[in-house]
Amino acid sequence: MAGGGEKTEKATPKKRAEARKKGGGVARSMDLTGAVVMLVGLFAIHSFGGTVAAHCRETMDWTLRLIGQPEVVSARGLPSVIMTVLKHMSLAILPIVGACAVAAIIVNVIMVRPKPTMHTLKPDPKRLNPMTGFKNIYGPNALFEGSKSIVKVAVVGAIVAAALVPMLPSLGGMIGMTPEQLATAIVDDLYGIGMRAAMAYLVIGIIDIFYQRYRTEKSMKMDKQEVKEEAKQEQLPAEVRGAMRRRAMQNSRARMMAAVPEADVVVTNPTHYAVALKYDGSSPAPEVVAKGVDLMAARIREIAKESKVPIVPDPPLARALHASVEVGHQIPEELFGAVAQILAYVYRMAGKRRVA
Repeated sequence: MAGGGEKTEKATPKKRAEARKKGGGVARSMDLTGAVVMLVGLFAIHSFGGTVAAHCRETMDWTLRLIGQPEVVSARGLPSVIMTVLKHMSLAILPIVGACAVAAIIVNVIMVRPKPTMHTLKPDPKRLNPMTGFKNIYGPNALFEGSKSIVKVAVVGAIVAAALVPMLPSLGGMIGMTPEQLATAIVDDLYGIGMRAAMAYLVIGIIDIFYQRYRTEKSMKMDKQEVKEEAKQEQLPAEVRGAMRRRAMQNSRARMMAAVPEADVVVTNPTHYAVALKYDGSSPAPEVVAKGVDLMAARIREIAKESKVPIVPDPPLARALHASVEVGHQIPEELFGAVAQILAYVYRMAGKRRVA
């Protein structure tokens, strides 16, 4: 059976292309993006800081003059005055915000090499699964990311502290300076500290992008049988591959329909989804023996009625089973409780019928 061996082979171009169509298969590093944005932001502040300060000073002067002229404020209206202040402040910081936004876009384009796809916009019930969300928050990957964040903060904090501590004795001599003098005295020192922190963050980001690429490549690996079967498929003409896929789908559907009479229960949406479950007691969990949507679901319900297999409407469970469990696989642990209630109800009803 394909896919049963150890995954030691690099992903083929076909698998990479399929992953890209689904919006995956690429490595992303939020740390690298954050480091680049931080560096560009510092450069922008250093370059445009004087202009921003001048705009802010002019806006503050204008606002203070208006305070002494309440009749002017009343005439113009307080909302109009507030909007004017916000407009001037926004224009003042626009170059810095724009530089950071452009930097973020460029670094993400370089990392991801965008390829438009509509697949990620399709609704996916798996994203609404609370157990999946719990695993994403508290799983091994989340613990690793949390540890990485702690190390990142510790490293950057240590570098900032190493640069700041030697400056503390000289800060006492700044008492009594005017705001302009104080800003002039410390702005270069603060810029230097910020650049050290940003460079440390950049190193962490570069390490992280290499790790993310390693992790992505590892998740994309295939076993030797998968590679052989894919190569065999690629050598066949397109018409033959299409006919084989259609025949495989037909055989799969026939096997599903043949398994419905042996099911213990069919869970429905009640019209759009249908999932047939079987539990013989020898396996750890119930197994999905058939599932379908719309016409396929109608056919499953029809066979279930003919075979006197109980049909139980449960829209959330039907959608969850259809989205997360393949035919022939056992249900996941997070659905044990809901399925157990359904089976208990079915067995209870069957027992009452036998007594009657």
